[in-house]
Order: sequence, then structure tokens, then C-alpha cells
Amino acid sequence: MSVLNVFCFSEEDFARELGKRTDDRDVESYVFKELRGESQDALTFLRPRKHPDRLRPLLASLDIADSAIIEIRRVDASLGEVLVAASVAGIERGLVVINAEEGGWVDPDQVKKILEQAGLQTWKIIDKFDPHVVKDVVWNFLDELSEIREERTSKKSCVPIDQHFNVKGVGLVAIGTVQSGSLQKHDNILVTPGGHTGVIRSLQVMDVDVDQANSGDRVGIAIRNMKDGSLERGALISVKGHEDILETHDSSSFKLVQAPFQKREVELGMVIHASIDLQFVVGRVTAIENQRITVEWDAQLTIRTDSDRRLILSQLDSIPMRILGFAIEIKKV
Repeated sequence: MSVLNVFCFSEEDFARELGKRTDDRDVESYVFKELRGESQDALTFLRPRKHPDRLRPLLASLDIADSAIIEIRRVDASLGEVLVAASVAGIERGLVVINAEEGGWVDPDQVKKILEQAGLQTWKIIDKFDPHVVKDVVWNFLDELSEIREERTSKKSCVPIDQHFNVKGVGLVAIGTVQSGSLQKHDNILVTPGGHTGVIRSLQVMDVDVDQANSGDRVGIAIRNMKDGSLERGALISVKGHEDILETHDSSSFKLVQAPFQKREVELGMVIHASIDLQFVVGRVTAIENQRITVEWDAQLTIRTDSDRRLILSQLDSIPMRILGFAIEIKKV
């Protein structure tokens, strides 16, 4: 099974046309499965809720998405922030669906110009919502990303935890998306930060018991020999021995690639947020020297040293454009 995680910014009715809702927390998941050749593949549409009031669900969706669908009902500041966030996250494969609100009109030429300004000139635009057309486009995205998925699966394992709970008769269960590598039944695993250990009792992908979960899979991990309280959202599970790719930072130094349309400069003492692998960590700028910014974090930030995901930086008081950009050349201080 191949799975593609798709960031989906839309009205609820739009998402319901694309898949069956399986999760309705701060990020809703809509899943569509189809038998393609001899493989039953799946599309998971991740729809963040409560934007623009809350930024974290938007960034959490982008943390694990490899493509995007944006429904444009109107052109406003909220749409601009979503497009900038997708650009900063490095989403190269996207589809914009113009579906103007009743009595309104959206100019396709204006949308094209905004996409170009946001650095999303490779995205496609359609001016009518047809769920079959949308899914055909996204299936093509899945096929185009096959080499990237294989490359990620060949790396060492990492699964950011989205949620966790106890199940009677099973024990501790963690839910997350495999960002790199793979997990197998009976693997010995380690939690970072914290250093807690356990053994994988069983795995489920798309509610099906499996022996192995690969990059891109949303997986349920039943764990034995791990204490309650060992997991929290944003903690990273890896196969024991793979933790050398994980670097835990109390302070970080980096260069900032500024987001499109963002005019605010980073200043000493500024409070910023970092988002990566479902972590959302607050920090304060303590130094700026030779284009390098140093931030001391309020809680530990874990960086995958071989990751192709971007560390997105935001400033929650910078209304209406809270996305500052993304970090490069990240070093532990």
C-alpha cells in the first residue's frame, strides 16, 4: 500500500467529497482508498481546523504533508497566510480549486499571480470543483513522489507521536505518521526526548494489522514494557539504535530564509515558535550575529539531522502574516 498525505485547506463539505472522515480533532483526516493495479493505495486529506484563530493545526498538517489542495472561496489575508505556510513548508505539488462563495467571484488571474508571488508557481489551478478530477490530480502526485517515499523508507526510523492512549487488553497505543524509515513488529523502540524504551506488540495501518509500517503510513503502535506518561505529543519514536539521527536542542543557531510577503525583521528578545515533526516549541531570540540567529527554547526541540522537512518559524503577534520563514544550517548551541 502507498499512502499520500495531502494538506487540505477547505470547507468541511469540500473535504467530505474527497474521503471518509476518520479523525475530527484539531486536524481532521479524510481517507480515500482505491485499488490501483495490485495495490490498494490511499489518500489522506489533512484538514486543519480553527484557522486563522489557531496556527498550530495548520503547521501540524504541513509537518507531514507532501502535497496540498486549497479551496479558494474568497481572496483574503487568511488565504495568503495558508499559501505562504505551504510555500515555506516546501510543498511543490499543489492544486488550487476556485470555488467562490455564493454571490462572490474569484479572479483566476489574481490567484495565479498570488501563487507566483508566494513561490508556488508549479501548482495547478482549476476553476470548478469536481472531486473525481481532484483525486485524479492527487493520484498523479502520489506516483510522482514514489522515489522520495522510497528514499525516506531507506533511512533510519522516526515517527512523531500525534496522540496516545491506553486500550484495555492491549495496553499503551501511540498514533503517528512514519516520517522516515520503517517499523516492524517486535522492534525495540526508543522515545526522544525522555529515553523511554519499549517493544512493538503490533502495528496497524488504515485499521489493518500489518507486520511493517513504512514512510508516509499513519500507524497505530501497540507498545509493551513502556510506562504510562512516557509519551507526549511531538515525542519521536525510533527503532533502538537509530536515535543517532535525533539531536535534542535546548538552544539552536540557524539562518532564516524569510517567508514571502513577510516584512518583519527578527529582533533580540523576540518570542518565536518553531514547528517540525508535530513539535510546536516556543523560544526567545538571544543573539543575532553574521546573519545567524540564536534561540533559547522553553522546552527541548528535537531535530532529525537527515530530515528533508523544514523547521518553520512563526511569530504569533505578527498579524496578519505570522509565518516568518524557515531555518537552514541549524546547529545545536
